[in-house]
Amino acid sequence: MGRHRSHGTGRFEPGQLAALGHDVVFEEGVLVFHPETIEIGDDVYVGHLAMLKGHYRGRMSIGSGTWIGQGAFLHSAGGITIGRNVGLAPYCKVLTSVHAEAGRDVPILHAPIELSPVVIEDDADVGIGAIVLPGVTIGQGAQVGAGAVVTRDVAAYAVVAGNPARVLRSR
Repeated sequence: MGRHRSHGTGRFEPGQLAALGHDVVFEEGVLVFHPETIEIGDDVYVGHLAMLKGHYRGRMSIGSGTWIGQGAFLHSAGGITIGRNVGLAPYCKVLTSVHAEAGRDVPILHAPIELSPVVIEDDADVGIGAIVLPGVTIGQGAQVGAGAVVTRDVAAYAVVAGNPARVLRSR
């Protein structure tokens, strides 16, 4: 038998979630893995084809009033905390794990996994196609531009863009 195994279909029932608020919308095609590790507040929208990739090693908490766009990908092995009234635009990615540097004798794919949590505080907004890397905190009311790659913390009310993301101004 090979090393790889299926992660399942991602089909879920809302009652399988660790916590589920009122008036939550899951559009067609949303996939949820390890729903027992995911908590969702009230009045949350999860767009078509979004993937909430819960993980047995980490929790995912999504605050009330949050909007998650179509095709968004959230992987919470290291833990994800999303505050209230956060906007996650279509096709953005939030990642909490990377392969460690194990030397040239070990294929990167087989190197140990390092986990680091991501926190997105209340009222923040992550633009279309942006990528938030492990260990990052995005401060309250901060705005991440479309296509940005966020490699380090973003201060409250900062506006960042680019690859790597850099501060453009304060809101």
